[in-house]
Amino acid sequence: MLFSDDLPELDEEVGYRGPTACKAAGITYRQLDYWARTGLVDPSVRAAGGSGTQRLYGFRDILVLKVVKRLLDTGVSLQQIRGAIDVLRHRGVEDLAGITLMSDGASVYECTSSDEVIDLLQGGQGVFGIAVGRVWREVEGELSELPSERAEHETAEAHPDDELHARRAARLA
Repeated sequence: MLFSDDLPELDEEVGYRGPTACKAAGITYRQLDYWARTGLVDPSVRAAGGSGTQRLYGFRDILVLKVVKRLLDTGVSLQQIRGAIDVLRHRGVEDLAGITLMSDGASVYECTSSDEVIDLLQGGQGVFGIAVGRVWREVEGELSELPSERAEHETAEAHPDDELHARRAARLA
Protein backbone atom coordinates (compact mmCIF):
# COMPACT_ATOMS: atom_id res chain seq x y z
CA MET A 1 0.00 0.00 0.00
CA LEU A 2 1.29 3.44 -0.88
CA PHE A 3 -0.03 4.99 2.33
CA SER A 4 -0.14 2.90 5.48
CA ASP A 5 -0.62 5.29 8.41
CA ASP A 6 -3.88 5.20 10.31
CA LEU A 7 -6.29 7.77 9.00
CA PRO A 8 -7.93 10.22 11.35
CA GLU A 9 -11.67 9.99 11.87
CA LEU A 10 -13.39 12.75 9.94
CA ASP A 11 -16.27 14.68 11.47
CA GLU A 12 -18.84 15.14 8.70
CA GLU A 13 -20.38 18.14 10.52
CA VAL A 14 -17.17 20.20 10.56
CA GLY A 15 -16.64 22.44 7.57
CA TYR A 16 -14.50 25.24 6.28
CA ARG A 17 -15.67 28.44 4.63
CA GLY A 18 -14.64 29.27 1.08
CA PRO A 19 -11.63 31.48 1.88
CA THR A 20 -10.27 28.86 4.27
CA ALA A 21 -10.75 26.10 1.69
CA CYS A 22 -8.96 28.25 -0.88
CA LYS A 23 -6.00 28.83 1.39
CA ALA A 24 -5.68 25.13 2.28
CA ALA A 25 -5.98 24.01 -1.36
CA GLY A 26 -3.83 26.80 -2.82
CA ILE A 27 -6.51 28.08 -5.19
CA THR A 28 -8.28 31.37 -5.81
CA TYR A 29 -11.82 32.09 -4.66
CA ARG A 30 -12.79 32.55 -8.30
CA GLN A 31 -11.64 28.97 -9.05
CA LEU A 32 -13.52 27.66 -6.02
CA ASP A 33 -16.72 29.44 -7.04
CA TYR A 34 -16.48 28.24 -10.64
CA TRP A 35 -15.81 24.63 -9.62
CA ALA A 36 -18.78 24.74 -7.22
CA ARG A 37 -21.13 26.24 -9.82
CA THR A 38 -20.09 23.69 -12.46
CA GLY A 39 -20.33 20.73 -10.06
CA LEU A 40 -16.65 19.78 -10.16
CA VAL A 41 -16.29 20.00 -6.38
CA ASP A 42 -19.47 20.61 -4.42
CA PRO A 43 -19.34 21.56 -0.74
CA SER A 44 -20.43 18.47 1.19
CA VAL A 45 -21.04 20.02 4.61
CA ARG A 46 -23.34 22.85 3.52
CA ALA A 47 -24.19 24.04 0.02
CA ALA A 48 -25.01 27.66 -0.74
CA GLY A 49 -28.69 28.21 -0.16
CA GLY A 50 -29.11 31.58 -1.78
CA SER A 51 -27.72 35.03 -1.31
CA GLY A 52 -25.79 35.53 1.90
CA THR A 53 -25.35 31.87 2.82
CA GLN A 54 -21.91 30.38 3.30
CA ARG A 55 -20.80 27.17 1.65
CA LEU A 56 -18.94 24.83 3.98
CA TYR A 57 -16.40 22.43 2.54
CA GLY A 58 -15.46 19.21 4.28
CA PHE A 59 -11.96 17.80 4.59
CA ARG A 60 -12.49 15.45 1.67
CA ASP A 61 -13.71 18.36 -0.52
CA ILE A 62 -10.54 20.31 0.21
CA LEU A 63 -8.43 17.23 -0.51
CA VAL A 64 -10.10 16.95 -3.92
CA LEU A 65 -9.64 20.71 -4.54
CA LYS A 66 -5.91 20.36 -3.89
CA VAL A 67 -5.65 17.35 -6.21
CA VAL A 68 -7.49 19.31 -8.93
CA LYS A 69 -5.06 22.20 -8.48
CA ARG A 70 -2.06 19.87 -8.78
CA LEU A 71 -3.44 18.30 -11.95
CA LEU A 72 -4.13 21.72 -13.47
CA ASP A 73 -0.60 22.87 -12.61
CA THR A 74 0.82 19.96 -14.57
CA GLY A 75 -1.19 20.77 -17.68
CA VAL A 76 -4.01 18.24 -17.48
CA SER A 77 -7.22 19.51 -19.09
CA LEU A 78 -10.24 20.26 -16.94
CA GLN A 79 -12.19 17.66 -18.93
CA GLN A 80 -9.69 14.93 -17.97
CA ILE A 81 -9.69 16.17 -14.39
CA ARG A 82 -13.49 15.87 -14.24
CA GLY A 83 -13.18 12.19 -15.15
CA ALA A 84 -10.54 11.60 -12.48
CA ILE A 85 -12.56 13.44 -9.85
CA ASP A 86 -15.65 11.35 -10.64
CA VAL A 87 -13.58 8.24 -9.82
CA LEU A 88 -12.31 9.80 -6.57
CA ARG A 89 -15.80 10.93 -5.58
CA HIS A 90 -17.12 7.36 -5.59
CA ARG A 91 -14.36 5.94 -3.42
CA GLY A 92 -14.38 5.64 0.33
CA VAL A 93 -12.07 7.87 2.34
CA GLU A 94 -9.84 4.93 3.26
CA ASP A 95 -9.40 4.06 -0.41
CA LEU A 96 -8.46 7.65 -1.34
CA ALA A 97 -5.32 7.58 0.77
CA GLY A 98 -3.98 4.58 -1.14
CA ILE A 99 -4.31 6.04 -4.64
CA THR A 100 -1.59 7.51 -6.78
CA LEU A 101 -2.82 9.50 -9.77
CA MET A 102 -0.47 9.29 -12.73
CA SER A 103 -0.69 11.35 -15.88
CA ASP A 104 1.05 11.77 -19.19
CA GLY A 105 -0.33 15.29 -19.50
CA ALA A 106 -3.34 14.18 -21.50
CA SER A 107 -4.92 11.33 -19.52
CA VAL A 108 -5.13 10.56 -15.81
CA TYR A 109 -4.54 7.02 -14.56
CA GLU A 110 -5.46 5.66 -11.14
CA CYS A 111 -2.90 3.38 -9.50
CA THR A 112 -3.58 1.56 -6.26
CA SER A 113 -0.33 -0.42 -5.97
CA SER A 114 3.35 0.03 -6.62
CA ASP A 115 3.13 -2.60 -9.36
CA GLU A 116 0.55 -0.54 -11.23
CA VAL A 117 2.78 2.54 -11.05
CA ILE A 118 5.75 0.55 -12.37
CA ASP A 119 3.67 -1.00 -15.17
CA LEU A 120 2.46 2.44 -16.21
CA LEU A 121 5.98 3.86 -16.22
CA GLN A 122 7.37 0.89 -18.13
CA GLY A 123 4.65 1.38 -20.74
CA GLY A 124 5.91 4.93 -21.22
CA GLN A 125 2.61 6.49 -20.20
CA GLY A 126 3.32 8.10 -16.85
CA VAL A 127 5.04 11.45 -16.65
CA PHE A 128 4.16 12.51 -13.11
CA GLY A 129 2.27 11.17 -10.15
CA ILE A 130 0.26 12.56 -7.28
CA ALA A 131 0.15 10.40 -4.16
CA VAL A 132 -3.22 11.27 -2.71
CA GLY A 133 -2.15 10.07 0.74
CA ARG A 134 0.63 12.65 0.79
CA VAL A 135 -1.76 15.40 -0.30
CA TRP A 136 -4.04 14.19 2.52
CA ARG A 137 -1.32 14.91 5.08
CA GLU A 138 -0.59 18.33 3.55
CA VAL A 139 -4.25 19.35 3.73
CA GLU A 140 -4.49 17.99 7.27
CA GLY A 141 -1.52 20.15 8.29
CA GLU A 142 -2.90 23.27 6.59
CA LEU A 143 -6.34 22.89 8.13
CA SER A 144 -5.00 22.31 11.63
CA GLU A 145 -4.02 25.99 11.70
CA LEU A 146 -7.17 27.38 10.05
CA PRO A 147 -10.63 28.07 11.49
CA SER A 148 -13.43 25.56 11.07
CA GLU A 149 -17.07 25.61 12.06
CA ARG A 150 -19.84 23.16 12.73
CA ALA A 151 -22.69 22.96 10.29
CA GLU A 152 -25.86 24.14 11.96
CA HIS A 153 -29.10 22.49 11.05
CA GLU A 154 -31.27 25.56 11.27
CA THR A 155 -34.67 25.27 12.86
CA ALA A 156 -37.21 27.78 14.07
CA GLU A 157 -36.22 26.86 17.63
CA ALA A 158 -32.65 27.98 16.93
CA HIS A 159 -33.94 31.52 16.24
CA PRO A 160 -36.98 31.97 18.48
CA ASP A 161 -37.15 35.75 18.01
CA ASP A 162 -36.59 35.73 14.27
CA GLU A 163 -40.01 35.96 12.62
CA LEU A 164 -38.59 35.90 9.08
CA HIS A 165 -36.62 32.72 9.82
CA ALA A 166 -39.74 31.10 11.31
CA ARG A 167 -41.74 31.96 8.17
CA ARG A 168 -39.05 30.50 5.90
CA ALA A 169 -38.87 27.33 7.97
CA ALA A 170 -42.66 26.96 7.87
CA ARG A 171 -42.70 27.49 4.10
CA LEU A 172 -39.99 24.86 3.57
CA ALA A 173 -41.71 22.31 5.82
